[in-house]
Amino acid sequence: MKFKSFLAKPFASYVYKQVKRSMHQAVPDQEAIFRELLKTGAGTQFGKDHHLGEVKTMEEFRQAVPIRDYEQLKPYIELIKEGKHNILWKGKPIYFAKTSGTTSGVKYIPITKDSIPNHINTARNALLCYMAESGNSRFADGNMIFLSGSPVLERIADIPTGRLSGIVNHHIPSYLRKNQLPSYETNCIEEWESKLDKIVEETIRKNMTLISGIPPWMQMYFDRLMEKSGKKVGELFPEFSVLVHGGVNFEPYKSKLFDSIGRKVAAIETFPASEGFFAFQDSQHAEGLLLNTDSGIWFEFVPVNEVFNENPTRLSLKDVKVGENYALIINSNAGLWSYNIGDTVKFVSTEPYRLIVSGRIKHFISAFGEHVIGEEVEYSLMKAATENGVHITEFTVAPMISQDKGKSYHEWFIEFDNAPADMTAFAQQVNENLRTKNIYYDDLITGNILLPLKITPVKKNGFIDYMKSIGKLGGQNKVPRLSNDRKLAEALQPWLES
Repeated sequence: MKFKSFLAKPFASYVYKQVKRSMHQAVPDQEAIFRELLKTGAGTQFGKDHHLGEVKTMEEFRQAVPIRDYEQLKPYIELIKEGKHNILWKGKPIYFAKTSGTTSGVKYIPITKDSIPNHINTARNALLCYMAESGNSRFADGNMIFLSGSPVLERIADIPTGRLSGIVNHHIPSYLRKNQLPSYETNCIEEWESKLDKIVEETIRKNMTLISGIPPWMQMYFDRLMEKSGKKVGELFPEFSVLVHGGVNFEPYKSKLFDSIGRKVAAIETFPASEGFFAFQDSQHAEGLLLNTDSGIWFEFVPVNEVFNENPTRLSLKDVKVGENYALIINSNAGLWSYNIGDTVKFVSTEPYRLIVSGRIKHFISAFGEHVIGEEVEYSLMKAATENGVHITEFTVAPMISQDKGKSYHEWFIEFDNAPADMTAFAQQVNENLRTKNIYYDDLITGNILLPLKITPVKKNGFIDYMKSIGKLGGQNKVPRLSNDRKLAEALQPWLES
């Protein structure tokens, strides 16, 4: 056993025991965080505006602080950008995480001295829990790659500002820094395909043991490696044993990624965002991700069907139920108060609290009242793909609305790695799967209000070329699974199969 893996084992065991203890005191930990947030928040501009000093209970807090999105938080962010202190949290942020919004343009999410450990330690804990449970510490001795955004930071109001992955890059522990790839210079390249070529050049002859990133961009890396070497990734890197992924649902990409690897490796799922690191896979043997209940974030949960109500039900952790879809609302020591992050989650267990990410609030189709969500379309497609030996590269779904009754339908734009032998039969199978998952969709089909879904094949690399055309290739950018309009559908037209 080499030196790093030897030292890592006792630390992994220590952290694993801490995580196990925390999972069994999640509710009291959440209540303690609520009180700590109130205590600090009362002295801020936000706290004074919302009378947090007078709040004693969670119910009083909900009366005082409405749920808000970035647009509603933006006036406070602007004050911070003007150089003001004690606005959302004590002092001023140590970073702004810069991210893209669908309606807000660029968003600037504060990261504070108190909140940065949430981002760093949770990623560490995910790896150490895997190490302690599996006994595999060998990956710590090899090279690790984190496919991420540029670590180059600009300054706004003298606050370092950049992509979250670039910010986190500055906090990789020194004992891992020597193992980290790509080089700093390569990581600073902004143009994704040029960066990818350099990453391949730097890693193709290295002993890669851990690879981390968003699944579609990992697949591009794997494709380029195989083109250059003529080998599967698992053959090229014999000691590669850990794949860390997050950002999008893994299932649509899983089959092709593992086919590219050519053998089994451990996969660790994470749920990070600029607003916080919310959950991680603590076990290879349990379903779902362990909610991060003792890391500076107090969580609230709103039933999805109430999320746009004026006064929605706001539940604490102790009140959630398995199998229900909730909008995730956070209050954090980054100064985010009753902040709707836009993701929906569903608990698969409450002892301990493990969940899956079921979709995005704004990514759904309800053009006809069906409210089809991401989890449902992903299940429907992947079930059919698995049963037919079909690999999916990427897909998105949009409504096709006709003025003639019974002529509207959902159009699925799918890039196949290998297309089904009978596309009509495959579409029927996906349609039936969706009918079993969504009773409203089933009613619309039964009532002849909707036609069964139609599949429109996308050319090879069509989604990549589309993302390149809008300047969003690589990094943390993702193709929306669902749209409630035809904007993306129309933009994809140049890349459809004729």
